[in-house]
Amino acid sequence: MTSQLNASLSTRLPGGKNTTAEKLLVAASELMIERSSIEVSLSDIAQKSGVNAALVKYHFGNKDGLLLALLARDAATEMTQIEYLLAQPITATAKLRLHIAGIIRAYHQFPYMNRLIHYLLHESSAEAADEVSKFFVAPLLDFHRRLLAQGIKAGEFRDIDPVLFYTSLIGACDHLFFGRHAMSRASGVGPVTDEVCRQYIRHMEALICTGMLTSGTEKTAAIP
Repeated sequence: MTSQLNASLSTRLPGGKNTTAEKLLVAASELMIERSSIEVSLSDIAQKSGVNAALVKYHFGNKDGLLLALLARDAATEMTQIEYLLAQPITATAKLRLHIAGIIRAYHQFPYMNRLIHYLLHESSAEAADEVSKFFVAPLLDFHRRLLAQGIKAGEFRDIDPVLFYTSLIGACDHLFFGRHAMSRASGVGPVTDEVCRQYIRHMEALICTGMLTSGTEKTAAIP
């Protein structure tokens, strides 16, 4: 199983891309967005991609291997961006706002991402859960630790626990894109449009920054 998982992740590594495998990932992504569900069959993926379903096993081992590779592909861009962001010569507060917007936009671009994370962490194999922790959870939590440390050292942030911060931000994204289905039944709210995404970014910036910034920072970095 471990070797299959390693093989399924090869599509996200430099030089590891495969045209056939990429077609399968693109088809799976498009189907999940179209159906607002991760419940798509291998035959549907194969039909949409124009690739024989038997090649899923060849490239990914099984359907869970394909889902894991898809999540790794989608998460890779965000993981690269957070390292770039951390190195920028701007304030920790500015980095925080850009990060909040970046995370929400990533979830908006790939609205199935949170459901894939839930599934692979809790309903798939222990090996899949370990891989998700390695390429998504651990790097993101480490980034939060370093960003918060920068802000605290600069006197911009109050002393914030990085695990609680991670839980607050990712949990808020999770509920917007996953819990909105339940809210739509209860209150009639609509889908997450581009405008809803922009509104949510402004809301989360105000909510999180207001609770984190020191009094001195609040005066000099007011939220527009």
